[in-house]
Amino acid sequence: MRLLALLPRVLSTGLLALPLLRAAPAERSFAIVAYNVENLHDLDGVAMYEDYQPAQYTAAHLAVKAANIAKVLARVDKGAGPALVAFNEIELDQTPESSVIDLDAWLASVAGRTLPELLGQNPLPAELAGLPAEAWLLKACADAGLTGYHVATTNERPRKHEDGHSQAIRNLLFSKFPIKDVRTHPTPNARAILEVTVDAEGSPLTLFVNHWKSGAGDPQTEVSRRANATTLRARLDELLATDPNADFIVAGDLNSHYNQKQRYRAMGTTAINDLLGSQGNELNLRGKNRDLYNLWFELPSDQRGSDIYKEEWGTLMHLIVSRGLYDQNGVQYADNSFAVLKLSGLNANALGLPNRWARGAVPAGFSDHFPVYARFRVIGPGPKDKWMPLTRASETPEGPGTPVRVETSTVDLFATALKPADLPTGADLRDGSYTGRIFLIDAPANVNEKGHVSVKVGGLDYDVFSHNKELRNTYRERARTSSRLRFYGELGQYKGTWQFVLQGKEWLR
Repeated sequence: MRLLALLPRVLSTGLLALPLLRAAPAERSFAIVAYNVENLHDLDGVAMYEDYQPAQYTAAHLAVKAANIAKVLARVDKGAGPALVAFNEIELDQTPESSVIDLDAWLASVAGRTLPELLGQNPLPAELAGLPAEAWLLKACADAGLTGYHVATTNERPRKHEDGHSQAIRNLLFSKFPIKDVRTHPTPNARAILEVTVDAEGSPLTLFVNHWKSGAGDPQTEVSRRANATTLRARLDELLATDPNADFIVAGDLNSHYNQKQRYRAMGTTAINDLLGSQGNELNLRGKNRDLYNLWFELPSDQRGSDIYKEEWGTLMHLIVSRGLYDQNGVQYADNSFAVLKLSGLNANALGLPNRWARGAVPAGFSDHFPVYARFRVIGPGPKDKWMPLTRASETPEGPGTPVRVETSTVDLFATALKPADLPTGADLRDGSYTGRIFLIDAPANVNEKGHVSVKVGGLDYDVFSHNKELRNTYRERARTSSRLRFYGELGQYKGTWQFVLQGKEWLR
């Protein structure tokens, strides 16, 4: 298939695989994943974000980043892989004229070389530097044995939004099913919504890939999210006017919590609940007034979380399903299959929190979001007025207003903490193998003129940080008075600087 750098782009490549979670309930079942990868950029040297300029973002960073995304995808279905992956934060190629024309041919031409081998060339050939980010992600998947994807993107070109800000990232879809139609739905001052209809073994299924404006708790940015929701809702109403039981899924990072209206009661009209109509009563779908169900309600309320902010779990990633996915026709949701792809020792750190992407001298990590996952099955032609059985129907249309707090005080974490002095001789804390590990630190401390605290470990400086302002004030004062700190800290990087993060007050000893 030829890839033209115009209009909605649809590409084809090989097949994919993943091992984890539930076994397929039927031969014709498949998985869908929504994944915000926290900025996957190309190497052409042209980027809107400073962090991804050539001086800070190299071929080594891209090699690790793309391979780590593929590792997560390779943990679904014992190698069978999600049939559909809705991606957020793939770079909007700032030099689209340099993009490869035929990705299938390119993948075939580099089949004998791995991603690290290709990216290890110095200097990187111009024809590789011009490849869009999704090409490298496809190559990483192929190296992991994951082949067979078609790719759809929006038809967006590099531009400035109406408010003057440049657009840097966009939405993307990987599909193992043939792609039948691709549409782009622009909204002022927002990333365009990607609409893709696939042929799921003879049954049409439409996915809407979204990435709304960030700042879930900010009423000002909710204005932009309301605009996104209005654009999306208008298109959904068009589909439902033709077929009230149309099979479609709203996927991606809505930068809204499933219980946005309850969590921020002073916000007023919310994009996700009021305008889009996301709700949590499955039985409502059998009526005529509510046509969307948010799969977060499939989990107990204390297990709902895919990201963290200020010691609270958030639910910014979504899979929201239509009424038609509950009838006996076409594609059907596999009841209670929704899950968060939280993989211990991989994209989850020792605390069970997202193992964030660390763009330092030694790149490591994955994303600040866990992907979300659900299963579906193709049941073919059948009655649209008959509903699938539910083992435990969710009948709560709204979520609790109180967010789930991040738990960081388990004794087991401290019992397994590492001490720098006990590591093997010559061990390098910054080689990537210790990222995300918990350390017991007892070291000289310093406070600079801006109030930032650092400790010296093994002759090197490490920042000390906590999201808890009271805790920051406490250890800052202690460092000033005693010039030494003793604490438990999670090793990581922030904007290339190594640091130890204290996740709770009990981490300071």
